[in-house]
Amino acid sequence: MAPNILSVLKGKNQSEEYPLLPLRDLVLFPNTMIPIFITYKTGIAAVEEALKRDNRLFAACRKDAPDSFDTHIAGTVARVVQQLRLPDGTFRVVLHGEYRARITRAPAGKENGALVKVQPIAVSGGEMNDAEEAALLRTVQQSFAQYAELSKRVSADTLAAVEKADSSERAINFMCNALTAKPERKIELLSMENTQARLKTLLETLELENEIFGLQKKISSKVRNRMEKTQREYILNEQIREINKELGKESIADEFAEMEKSIAEKNPPEEVLAKARKETGRLRRLQPFSPEAGVLRAYLDWIADLPWSKLSDDAVDLAEAEKKLNEDHFGIKKAKERILEFIAVRRLISRNSGVPAGNKGPILCFAGPPGTGKTSLGKSVARALGRSFIRISLGGVRDEAEIRGHRKTYVGALPGKIIQSMRRAETVNPVFLLDEIDKLSSDFRGDPASALLEVLDPEQNSSFTDHYMEVPYDLSKVLFIATANSLHTIPYPLLDRMEIIEIPGYGELEKLSIAKQFLVPKELSENGLRDASISFTDEAILEIIRHWTMESGVRGLEREIARCARRIAREAVQKEYGIADKKPITSFKKKLQKKDLEKLLGRKKYKNDLVYQEARTGVSYGLAWTETGGTILPVESTGFEGSGDCVMTGNLGDVMKESARIALSYLRSISEKYDIKGPGIAKTDFHIHVPEGAIPKDGPSAGITVAASLLSTLCRTPPEPGIAMTGELTLTGRILPIGGLKEKLLAAIRNGMEKVIIPRDNEEDFSDLDREIKDALKVTFIENAEEAFASLFDKRILKKRLKKSRIKSPDPDRA
Repeated sequence: MAPNILSVLKGKNQSEEYPLLPLRDLVLFPNTMIPIFITYKTGIAAVEEALKRDNRLFAACRKDAPDSFDTHIAGTVARVVQQLRLPDGTFRVVLHGEYRARITRAPAGKENGALVKVQPIAVSGGEMNDAEEAALLRTVQQSFAQYAELSKRVSADTLAAVEKADSSERAINFMCNALTAKPERKIELLSMENTQARLKTLLETLELENEIFGLQKKISSKVRNRMEKTQREYILNEQIREINKELGKESIADEFAEMEKSIAEKNPPEEVLAKARKETGRLRRLQPFSPEAGVLRAYLDWIADLPWSKLSDDAVDLAEAEKKLNEDHFGIKKAKERILEFIAVRRLISRNSGVPAGNKGPILCFAGPPGTGKTSLGKSVARALGRSFIRISLGGVRDEAEIRGHRKTYVGALPGKIIQSMRRAETVNPVFLLDEIDKLSSDFRGDPASALLEVLDPEQNSSFTDHYMEVPYDLSKVLFIATANSLHTIPYPLLDRMEIIEIPGYGELEKLSIAKQFLVPKELSENGLRDASISFTDEAILEIIRHWTMESGVRGLEREIARCARRIAREAVQKEYGIADKKPITSFKKKLQKKDLEKLLGRKKYKNDLVYQEARTGVSYGLAWTETGGTILPVESTGFEGSGDCVMTGNLGDVMKESARIALSYLRSISEKYDIKGPGIAKTDFHIHVPEGAIPKDGPSAGITVAASLLSTLCRTPPEPGIAMTGELTLTGRILPIGGLKEKLLAAIRNGMEKVIIPRDNEEDFSDLDREIKDALKVTFIENAEEAFASLFDKRILKKRLKKSRIKSPDPDRA
């Protein structure tokens, strides 16, 4: 039999020092065992200190933060019965409470765990031979048994232990440990000295908990009875309705007739009306609270909420539409011209033939780098046309049901994003933006790109069928606009249904104009500086463009201008401008110059690409296109005596490696024309490297660049400095056209190139570029590699007998 609590405390009347273990919302009582996880550093330190001593510590409930030593004074001296140290340094321990105690000295040594001096709590009374205490204990035990029956949270072993307890203190500890009371109440029970007072307090707590459980049971019973009453009332109302019909009295207003009326007012097609009438008839025969009735009600609500015939009045004033487009965006001429063409055609059709406006809207796709204004251009198109605008983001969508919806028999089924967006638009001819269409995914749930084939086909979308709606919906009057950063990831059948409008990156002067007209006023207004006299010099904006941004769009430029505006706003507040009864913000003046940028924005983020100022043998400069704009692509090569092998490094893709092999084979075929030094091309091993090896590189347009680098190495003659080039090289020496011309030329301008060599087949693309790009570079158009070599090297690389001969094209069709 376990010893009496008074005997346990014999010899414990002196203060002892133990490690302090703060517990969160947990109170440990004597004679009980609890397993706990210790993850905070104060607790870990306490356990480690206890293991060094006699496995004993002082456990007390803390008051605030996890790593705080601010605990309640009363606690329990406990012994660590089991301990397991986990790999992350935390502990899982089992504690056994031995006796109650209170802190007599504040925690000391907080760095490696606090040590506290504790004094056992003296127990007064509590002898079992006291008749009054025995009766009180029996009353508490009965109340605890009632609590266990109501709460269903007390085990049979705990009940048995309470009944067999050989002392009041032990029984109280068992019951307090099983009680789900607040920690403050448990601490009060833990700290009391008089046993009879503890019993009375525990009895009050148990009676209160039992009363709460009784009230909960009573409330549940009332709710259940109320539900039964509602069901009874419904049955009686149905009987009254039938009696009224038999008596010939006026029937109660039919809510289903109202629903049919609201659907008919939307003027849907006859097929939709027939479907609605059929589903309404089914709903009449169902119980209102049945699950199927809820599904049918939701379905009919969707039919009633969708726009079936409502058209918005479109703007037909070309001059006004053009003005609105120019107010919102700078440049983007092709996209604006296409929208104005659409308005003009609609105006002629509606006036001459009487065909309703908005018939068969176009399917456009704005393709270009991030930050060039594709999404905001969609909003401007809606504003210029006077239509409502809706947008859905397709990035990461991988479920076909996101487009077509779920069958309405599924729990929680909804229509797809297309139908949901049309309900928000409230008209049948909105501007519908499909953002990031190139970021669609697919998995076992279907391919959303395939589901979009019907949506974006003008010959099919007049009868688009959503899985949830089960009736055709006309999307032919919608103006669909998709946006994409890259066309390579869009499936060809989907790409074929869209009219592609390229939105290229902006040049420096274009970004300067955008910043002055749009970005600077916007950021000054958003940062509270609209009424102040703040201005940015052109040199400062150009410096931000060159050294704090590296992009084709203007999103990063807007962020940097916003940073400048915030720093200026802080400066104004520090000087007490714009504060009540202080200096007015209108008197604050500042002109941001180039020299102020590093103070506002920090060090320069970007430098020019890797370009040597002097000419170097074996080094040539190509031009590459990326999704964030163009870049310079330096190609380095070296040769050494060997057997004609070629090593390629720099994280190159398969296509680029093939271009290097083609370049080497082509040079072997024309090697007799050039003054090659060393053992000859057949006995030379080559190593071709493209710097910045962590960045993947691929594509065929570096073919002429690799050939120029290899020829420079073979002839030991550096190419002329300040020349960049691009073009796909064939085995016969022809130079094929490339893409991304504008971005590549902008990269050449940004890195100080003076001359650019491009394929002659890109001459028409070059003529469409802005005047600022044309004037910034000297451009040479070539049809074959030998023309490029003539521009890159002087005639000293030719053999003497060929120096005076004219370079001819190896392609007879182009000669």
